[in-house]
Amino acid sequence: MTARIGVVGAGAWGTALAQMLASDGREVLLWAREPELVEEINTSRSNSLFLPSARLAESIQATGDLREAAACDILLLVTPAQHLGAVLGGLPTFPRDLVLCAKGIEAGSGRLMNEVARDLAPQSDIAVLSGPTFAHEVAAGLPTAVTLACGGGQAQWQRLSAAIARQNFRPYYSDDLTGAEIGGAVKNVLAIACGVVDGVGLGQNARAALIARGYAEMLRFGEALGADRDTLAGLCGLGDLVLTCSSTSSRNFSLGKALGAGQSAAELMADRRTVAEGAHTAPVLVALAARHGVAMPITTAVYRLLQGSPAAEVVSELLARPLTSEGPAV
Repeated sequence: MTARIGVVGAGAWGTALAQMLASDGREVLLWAREPELVEEINTSRSNSLFLPSARLAESIQATGDLREAAACDILLLVTPAQHLGAVLGGLPTFPRDLVLCAKGIEAGSGRLMNEVARDLAPQSDIAVLSGPTFAHEVAAGLPTAVTLACGGGQAQWQRLSAAIARQNFRPYYSDDLTGAEIGGAVKNVLAIACGVVDGVGLGQNARAALIARGYAEMLRFGEALGADRDTLAGLCGLGDLVLTCSSTSSRNFSLGKALGAGQSAAELMADRRTVAEGAHTAPVLVALAARHGVAMPITTAVYRLLQGSPAAEVVSELLARPLTSEGPAV
């Protein structure tokens, strides 16, 4: 019997995933918080609020009822990372497979998303879907590859890969949930830094150097938390980092570019309709890095920028750091 698939969260990424899953005519349930968005999707086949470029498939059904979503066999959770716990708490029951698609670390607790899900839904098998994915490209059916890390091992992989894979959407197996999540969380913060480089006008040499040194930070932090280096060298780590550090299609890069151009962090965050997760992740990442004794100077610089420090001052301090080797422990 074909598994029933639900997507919780009708932002750009959730809508794109629903569109991809419905590309072969399969019925997909899409939960949205806004009643007017549920109505628009069901009647006009559009999401003008978050993904206006897509004409949505007829087999996508929108709902505002979490009970309907909970009845699915597979549930993709695509709500912003800071709201995952509240959404899970609102589900009356939990399906066998929960696939986490948000990239971030819970503020306050410092928990990864799979830790939040395991605490609230201990009977479900938890998976993480992450990788270099711009929503508008996935919705348009352009070729995309992702990491699908399965806490339920090969048995869960067999279930999920059969349900999620499409001709132009290719998942690769991993059993490293920690690595898959750390890659997605850290790259959001580094994308802000790369946006700052662009906004200040420091050039492409500087951006390439920042990506490389930022990746070293990702590796150090990931290994401190038990992630596999091979995971972070793959789609959900280095692949996602390269994509989001190079394009204004990235919300985090766009935020950093505006900061580099001199705009206020407080004003930018207040005006943004969509969430730049890196802004929420930076402070908790800095705290976790300190707790584990991991040096993350670029991440710390982003945190200072978000606290209001001038971009020119923060960049100058980074450039004045002592010269050292390029080894992974530095």
